[in-house]
Amino acid sequence: MRKLKFALSVILLCGISVQSQGFLKADNTKIVDEQGNNILLRGIGLGGFMLQEGYMLKVPFSGQQYIFKEHVEQLVGKEKTTTFYNAWRKNHMQKRDIDSLKKWGFNSIRLPLHYNLFTLPVNEEPVKGENTWLEEGFRLTDSLLSWCKANKMYLILDMHAAPGGQGHDLNISDRDPSQPALWESRENQNKLTALWQKIAQHYKDETWVAAYDLINEPNWTFEAGKNKNGIEDVDNKPLRQLLEKLTKAVREVDKNHIVIIEGNGWGNNYNGILPPWDDNMVLSFHKYWNYNDEASIQQFLDYRKQYNIPVWLGESGENSNVWFEDAIALMEKNNIGWCWWPLKKLGFNNPLEIQVNPGYQRLLDYWSGSGDKPGQAAAFQALMQLAENTKIENCIVHYDVLDAMIRQPQSQQALPFKTNLLENELMIQAADYDLGTNGIAYHDTVSANYHISTGKERQSWNLGRTYRNDGVDIFRDNDGLIYVGDLQAEEWLQYTIIVKEAGDYKLSLKFNSEGDSGLISVSVNQLETSSFKIIKNSRGWNWAPPQQVKLNSGINTIKLQIEQGGFNLESLKISK
Repeated sequence: MRKLKFALSVILLCGISVQSQGFLKADNTKIVDEQGNNILLRGIGLGGFMLQEGYMLKVPFSGQQYIFKEHVEQLVGKEKTTTFYNAWRKNHMQKRDIDSLKKWGFNSIRLPLHYNLFTLPVNEEPVKGENTWLEEGFRLTDSLLSWCKANKMYLILDMHAAPGGQGHDLNISDRDPSQPALWESRENQNKLTALWQKIAQHYKDETWVAAYDLINEPNWTFEAGKNKNGIEDVDNKPLRQLLEKLTKAVREVDKNHIVIIEGNGWGNNYNGILPPWDDNMVLSFHKYWNYNDEASIQQFLDYRKQYNIPVWLGESGENSNVWFEDAIALMEKNNIGWCWWPLKKLGFNNPLEIQVNPGYQRLLDYWSGSGDKPGQAAAFQALMQLAENTKIENCIVHYDVLDAMIRQPQSQQALPFKTNLLENELMIQAADYDLGTNGIAYHDTVSANYHISTGKERQSWNLGRTYRNDGVDIFRDNDGLIYVGDLQAEEWLQYTIIVKEAGDYKLSLKFNSEGDSGLISVSVNQLETSSFKIIKNSRGWNWAPPQQVKLNSGINTIKLQIEQGGFNLESLKISK
């Protein structure tokens, strides 16, 4: 696992120490501990652990977990599918994950629960109207809680998949549209109510359980002719009634824990739901793909003031490092805790990336119709390797994502991505430019996805979707070579190096270009020194003729300014 000691040491300084072991509670507009200290929750959501969503697994079919499971069963059978899921859940979250989150600076975790790990579906109950309780969900949650307690981190229990499913966005809740939804079945609602009471009874004395998030992202219209996902509803009466019922069930056995409510329309439509009905309640909202300005959260600031209730950003993420830093800075400026989504998946824009093994890639190719069907043994081996890859020691740690979430909201300083010590010769991979936000460590013309605000199509900030999560477009070729591409005029990259001995050095750049010629100007310690003319060449990677640069002893910065783009950059070489 790659270690970025310099950057990580700074991240560790931003860690949050949680002192209280009392219950958190809502105190007017704040979340406070037992001593009345304001608690700003800095958290991460464990999507993919108890509940898989198809996009996290890169599947080419509908994203519900039960559909993925059906595809797996078709290849390896039910018994081996059970073996795979047991390994997946065992490996996906372990104590070292929580230890790492604590060290990185998080103080809370949101655990998405799948109801079917705690109780049977309504249509599978042996006795109609009764509830069969399962141990698996409690066992997994108890283990996670024990690791949180050891690290003095708060755990938020989130009902992510409610009985029947709580909306039309099917993969969120693993909903089978052929069965009655939560809102279409009194039995499903009764089961959810009984489940929350069971959970509250089980955890009523646990002070490191911060809160109960009653229903994740309801997205269902209750009004004829409105958007099916509930974003236009003006009443939301069935949602409020169920939330009140769930709260009452919790309070019958547990009067200590915060209850968290979410509006319709993926958590943000609170029409008809307020005012609050409990004095230990927090209002949650979710934020994706919009601008990070005061206007984007004004309605929730208004709710907080009008109803004297704390607000919490219960879910956000799936964007670039620039968006992460801006959103978190906005939250903390307004004393709003936050929880990012997710910790790990098969993707590059989260703290931990689960690596796709070749066997699993062959499964994806088969499912997409571009490859042959694998045999049972090969398919099972590929799935078990995927489960093994979910262990943190087998994941790629994206320290740039962590830096954007923990350090950058507090600092405008650029830091080296890796320790670059120049004695006689130094090679730097072009993609290893400094850590920091857009305009501080680099500049790129497209640095985030704002499609909700712009009304335009989703915008990819990293066209290669690999290695780092900044606006810089990083690619990986078929041989695994990492390079920076799609370079455009006015973009730039900065590299911080430590020079052992001051003097004149030679700087060269490794590039390829099959398009128009390019031009790069070089600045050393903010003074322009030289430039490189990039000549069209179809023979692959080439070294540009070296330019002389003067470097000081100690810390130096080298800035590559793109004056004319149209080429790819692989590395820098500095030598005597």
